Amino acid sequence: MLKNKKLGFIGGGNMAEALIKGLVSTAFFGSKNIFVSEPSKSKCVSLQRKYKVKVIEDNRELGKKCDIIILAVKPQILKEVLCDIRSVVGSDKLLISVAAGIPISIIDSALRGDSKKKFSVVRTMPNTPSLVQEGVTAIASSKHVSKADLKIAHNIFEAVGLTVNVEENQIDAVTGLSGSGPAYIFMLIESLSDAGVKMGLSREIANTLTIQTVLGSAILARESGKHPGELKDMVTSPAGTTITGLHALEKGGLRTTLINAVEDATLRSRELGESSLKESD
Repeated sequence: MLKNKKLGFIGGGNMAEALIKGLVSTAFFGSKNIFVSEPSKSKCVSLQRKYKVKVIEDNRELGKKCDIIILAVKPQILKEVLCDIRSVVGSDKLLISVAAGIPISIIDSALRGDSKKKFSVVRTMPNTPSLVQEGVTAIASSKHVSKADLKIAHNIFEAVGLTVNVEENQIDAVTGLSGSGPAYIFMLIESLSDAGVKMGLSREIANTLTIQTVLGSAILARESGKHPGELKDMVTSPAGTTITGLHALEKGGLRTTLINAVEDATLRSRELGESSLKESD
């Protein structure tokens, strides 16, 4: 299905490189069929050297050449990029956006201009662990995306982790949970490591213990199929150390604080999306 397809990245930043790395390593796309348009010459040289991809200096040339176009640019310049390539993009191409906060309707409108073209647009929300091929990406699609093209989108992002299908109106919640979630986990790691140091451990040992504990717990939660509450109870013995620590977390409001963090981040994502809609009017 993809043997003769050409994949183009407009933008060669961290997420683009993560995807290129994953795709090349899994041989899902050969490097000869991957093209990148990126203004930074040093970045272009780096991507060519590491992954043997082909660099194209002009977005429109990339739009003409490629069957699948991944829009990996900052949200602020996405509309400008879309207006630049719309004359060379038709219904035969699949467009995939990783630009946060930009709805499919804006992408479609910018591409369509005064024409009546129909576009296959997929909107995604990957997270930063994709940089080490351990990410999770939520995927929403426009009504013009075929099942085959949606499968292609999933296959591309499966090169850097797991994927899930969502409705576009759920993307803000995804942003608040898995998009912003790594920052919550990093803060948790930092806090646990600090606690270890306070209790007499060296920073190196505290970091090692904390990171492996978080990693191992996440893998156990994924592989066991058990509810997190059930796994928590497996660690907790009557009148023991764990229940004492859990009591302290409940007193500190950890559970409520995390729920509030996801809620607030979701609402902020929604505000940014609404702002981009107003700017497009």
